[in-house]
Amino acid sequence: MATFRPLLPIPGLLVILPLLWLFFRTTWRELDEDAHRHRGALLKEGRMDHRPFLALVICAVVLTMQEYFGGRGYFDTTFRPMMARYELTHPNAFGLLRYDELWGFAWWAGTRIFGYVFVPFPLWKLLFRKDSLLDMGLRTRGFFAHAWIYALFLGVVLPAMWFVSREPDFGTYYPFYKHSSRSWADFLMWEGMYFAQFFALEMFFRGWWLGVLRKSFGSGAIFAMAVPYCMIHYGKPYLEACGAIIAGIALGSLSMKTKSIYQGFLVHITVAILMDWLALRHRHATPVEFWPKDNSLYPDVNASDRVAHVIERTVGMTVLGIAAVVVVFFVVRRLVRDRAARQLA
Repeated sequence: MATFRPLLPIPGLLVILPLLWLFFRTTWRELDEDAHRHRGALLKEGRMDHRPFLALVICAVVLTMQEYFGGRGYFDTTFRPMMARYELTHPNAFGLLRYDELWGFAWWAGTRIFGYVFVPFPLWKLLFRKDSLLDMGLRTRGFFAHAWIYALFLGVVLPAMWFVSREPDFGTYYPFYKHSSRSWADFLMWEGMYFAQFFALEMFFRGWWLGVLRKSFGSGAIFAMAVPYCMIHYGKPYLEACGAIIAGIALGSLSMKTKSIYQGFLVHITVAILMDWLALRHRHATPVEFWPKDNSLYPDVNASDRVAHVIERTVGMTVLGIAAVVVVFFVVRRLVRDRAARQLA
């Protein structure tokens, strides 16, 4: 595996990219046709399309500022010393002794949410007042009609996750917040931040980016978006960064097909929590206590495995139950509609 790792993504791309083309070729074609009509109208009127210039500059500025000022390193050198000095006169005001690492991740998540959402969306509305922000992947209409695509994507992604999880660097890399194993409070606070920044990320890459550039670039907006989306994964395990190429194209195409970011967001957070969970399970470090009691990172191995087994069994049964209810609901609805149609005929 270590010897051939650099070449592993190539056969994967050769297999998966044609499948993506087969699945989304109609969507890509429709986007290209809309873009040709839009550009043709602009040329006929003698106007210039300013959207690529403005959108790509905004994107570059947001991602650059996040890279240099949105990381935990910047927090540790700028804000943590101020918080520590304040705690000298106000003991435990921020809980740095117990939640030092979590504060760093709170800064990381907060800067992502601010940069992905509260910079581009208001700024774009100011620049292009006629554009609807809801058209940037935020409409919920048709969500359930496309829910099957979410299940299909998970059917493809989950086996790949299992394969990647066997890599030695996987178990040591996730979760990012290493105290997640200390208590359920730590785990849930981290996952809450993690999910929030994922939603902001989907709003930015699959909502705002594609919403403002689809008329200018057509399907090319999806492939252009996949480049910086892959690059923000640099520093993560190699196979995951390569997988981000496929994920960027697939989730972007899904967003354009469904005109919504929500299915992609669900895929993203499902994969994210499973990666964290699998990493903890491989280390036998599933939390046991709800609140942290000490500074130990790892609970008792046997107790951890027992808790994990109970949770996995409960969640598995719940998911199967929900899936069964959903299937029955759609079957019954289809039967009722067919019966009504026959009566009208």
